Amino acid sequence: MPLLKIHSLGNQQAWGLWHISESEAELSFAAQETCPDELMSNSKRLEWLAGRALIKLLSEHCGLAYEGLRKDEFGKPFLKVHPHFISLSHSYPYVAAQIDVAGAVGIDLEQPKAKLLKIAPRVLSPGEQADAADDITKHCVYWCAKEALYKIDGERGLHFSTQLNLTPFELKLSGELKGTIDTKKLKQVVDLVYIVRPDFVVVYTKPRMP
Repeated sequence: MPLLKIHSLGNQQAWGLWHISESEAELSFAAQETCPDELMSNSKRLEWLAGRALIKLLSEHCGLAYEGLRKDEFGKPFLKVHPHFISLSHSYPYVAAQIDVAGAVGIDLEQPKAKLLKIAPRVLSPGEQADAADDITKHCVYWCAKEALYKIDGERGLHFSTQLNLTPFELKLSGELKGTIDTKKLKQVVDLVYIVRPDFVVVYTKPRMP
């Protein structure tokens, strides 16, 4: 089972990373679920199952009996029978997930690619674009951080470049970011943690006190 690691962040707070190498049958057994028939892509089916398997393990890490996921009207996932907040991300062959009892969380994993430079004007503010310049890895950290903020809010239609904002930062192998969600319904400052690996970047919500 290629669970890379579960990182404990505190009481009832953790995140985990999975590297997919199993067959669909093996992942289905690990997740104790079957993939929906409407998912046709093989990689998407594997991501779906690995995500459920990882959430199951994170739930058990927190002492919870996993009984599946439900989604709200915006597609945001929740545990069916527990009040904990969760977040999922996948960029084949990796899957990442986070669980927290204290409040809404967001996690995102992406692989640095040149296309991030092309979409930057739609996603980053002018100040964020200037800070990232032509550094693809830094663009990837910004993208992951914006996705994490978006998942915390949970509603569709947010403007990444104006309503999800990040303070410029010095790129390291790991560090912290300060983000702001600014909508009509919510104005919230969020502390995020980023980790840079040779083949992916992951950003997750820094835990709060339960």
